[in-house]
Amino acid sequence: MSPPISKIDALDVELIALARAHPRAGALELSRLARVARATVTARLERLEQAGVITGYGPEIDLGAAGFPVQAFVSLEIAQGAIDAVRAELDAIPGVLEAHATTGTADVFCRVAAASHEDLHATLLRIGRSGSVIRSTSVVVLSEVVAPRVLPLLRAHPRPSPSRAPAFRAGAPST
Repeated sequence: MSPPISKIDALDVELIALARAHPRAGALELSRLARVARATVTARLERLEQAGVITGYGPEIDLGAAGFPVQAFVSLEIAQGAIDAVRAELDAIPGVLEAHATTGTADVFCRVAAASHEDLHATLLRIGRSGSVIRSTSVVVLSEVVAPRVLPLLRAHPRPSPSRAPAFRAGAPST
C-alpha cells in the first residue's frame, strides 16, 4: 500500500461523491459527470484506492431489509492485555458488525445486529462468555438518526480546486 494521501482536493471529493451517488458508473461516465478527462478520473481513483482512502465499491446493505432489524451497541471492559484474544473472539461472532478499541471506561465498543431480540440475547451471552470480557453493557438501537456518512466531513473543509481542461471550464460549449 502507498503512503496515505496527506490532502485530498476538491476534485477528489467530487469524484468520491459521484462514485457514491452513481456506484455503477464507470470511469467514462464519472468523467462526464465531473467534467474532467477519463484518464484524470482513472488516475485519481487509482491513487485514492492505493492510499486506502477508497476501500471498496461494494453494495450498501440495509440490515433490516436483509432480515436483521435488531441492532445494539455494546461496550466491553476487558482484562488487561487481552485485546488480541477479544479481537479473535469477536471476529468469530457473525453478528458483530464492527468493534473498536476505545478510551474511557469501555475498552472496546461494538455494533451488533440480530434477526430478533432472542438472537441479540444469544449474541450478547456469547460475547459475555469470553474469559477476557470483565463486563459488558449494551444499548438497543431504536432508530437511525443520522445514517453513516463521510461526504459532509470531506466537504466541510476548504480544498484547492485543480484547474480544468478548456473543454470542461465553466461556460465552455459542450459537444
